[in-house]
Amino acid sequence: MAIYSFNGFVPVVKESSFIHPQASVIGNVLIGENVYVGPSAVIRGDWGQIIIEDGCNVQENCTIHMFPGTTVTLKKGAHIGHGAIIHGGTIGENCLIGMNSVVMDGVNMEAECIIGALSFVPAKMHLPKRSLAVGNPAKIVKEVSDEMIAWKTQGTALYQALPADCHATMKACEPLREIEVNRPSQEKMYETWNALNGKKNEE
Repeated sequence: MAIYSFNGFVPVVKESSFIHPQASVIGNVLIGENVYVGPSAVIRGDWGQIIIEDGCNVQENCTIHMFPGTTVTLKKGAHIGHGAIIHGGTIGENCLIGMNSVVMDGVNMEAECIIGALSFVPAKMHLPKRSLAVGNPAKIVKEVSDEMIAWKTQGTALYQALPADCHATMKACEPLREIEVNRPSQEKMYETWNALNGKKNEE
């Protein structure tokens, strides 16, 4: 993994967490237990502090940074979707930031909020608990339901288990050259998730 000290600050990464070798973690960064950081994510704590609490995930191509002298906090179970940018502020416990969304400086997001994909959350916006916000600029459109938060929590649980799976099974390898006709499917491994996700999509 690409871990770099900066200006005397050395990142802290708990052993149960997994930082992909193609991700970069720089400077004043504190990463808790069972955190997953995907390839090409950049967590850059050069001008301020980044706190990523237990059970968070920061997926592929995400960027976390800040204005000088400020702190970014991802509270427990925060779920940062592919390609999202978090530039300052606080992401509350068990929140979901949709793919390719941008969260700007000084945002205060309380617990169990959901930000739709491709949304832009402007600086200093306050989102009360269980806000569902979408758009550019993002607007709160309704309250997150129990069913939505159950779906989110179930998906995040997969990412909370992923660091251990990566430590146990992920390794660099040479590709096979022939396609296996009877290669097994992964469908049965995720039956519970697929059932819940299918129900949500029917609503």
